[in-house]
Amino acid sequence: MPGTPPTRFVFLGPEGTFAEQALRSIPAAERGTRTPARNVGEALDSVRAGDADAALVPLENSIGGAVGVTLDEMAEGEPLVITREVILSVEFVLAARPDTPLPSIRTVAAHPQASTQCRGWLRDHLPDAVVVDVLSNGAAAAGAGRGEYDAAICAPIGATRHRLTTLADKIADHPDAVTRFALVSRPGPPPPPTGDDLTSLAVYIAHDRVGALLSVLMELAVRGVNLTRIESRPTGEALGRYVFFLDCTGHVADVRLGEALQGLRRVCADVRFLGSYPRHRWAEAGERPVPAPAGLSDVDYADAAAWLTRLRTGELT
Repeated sequence: MPGTPPTRFVFLGPEGTFAEQALRSIPAAERGTRTPARNVGEALDSVRAGDADAALVPLENSIGGAVGVTLDEMAEGEPLVITREVILSVEFVLAARPDTPLPSIRTVAAHPQASTQCRGWLRDHLPDAVVVDVLSNGAAAAGAGRGEYDAAICAPIGATRHRLTTLADKIADHPDAVTRFALVSRPGPPPPPTGDDLTSLAVYIAHDRVGALLSVLMELAVRGVNLTRIESRPTGEALGRYVFFLDCTGHVADVRLGEALQGLRRVCADVRFLGSYPRHRWAEAGERPVPAPAGLSDVDYADAAAWLTRLRTGELT
């Protein structure tokens, strides 16, 4: 459905999690339908089957690193592309039913990653409470809402949804933690370049060739394409066989990134294009795109191409 704004969204459920909170920051998703999926694979398969227009799934967390299942799903099966990224501050809260005093809390429901990220706060404020592992932040809030646990560590949206009172906010040990989500759709023309874009790739190198990974990096470096992330995942074929996931600055429509992609196509065993999309912007930070190094901007490439054309026609100026 190229050019048609998505209206049917699916996200990694259940409801009341950071994934839903991130999805609702997208205006089209706030206006459209939002359906939780049981896992990442189910969310992406809904898009592949045409049951949803787009899926929001986690890519990486600043504390826990890359979300392997999302990378694996993007590298395998019918291709999908990222059309947008959403970076959400992970601000855990401790929530309980109304009129629950903090000293009375004996059981706290939490996803294991959430309780790990809030270990210091729990030690200092609820040293005698028993932390009960649950499947998600949303499940923690739901359980506290039903009275199965005295309190929950959850996302603010989970506390609101289950009518819980927030007893403490921003309780994570790393206050600047963020999770990066990807909005994924079926292949189509990428969003137009904004001048501040990212391109994601899955690159398969020739494992029997010396310097194969260096060749990949050089195709980017010599054109001034900044590599913002590289992550390896086993392909499942054999020990030592990996696919490399790359995020780099630029858009597939840009001259220098386009040339880099052509170079990767030549030197790699395979390249899967995972999308070009606008980089997340923090409105309050006033961020600006990082300019290309001298000699490596699109203007520089255009000037060099024009100069070569003149040389080929006999002009030496």
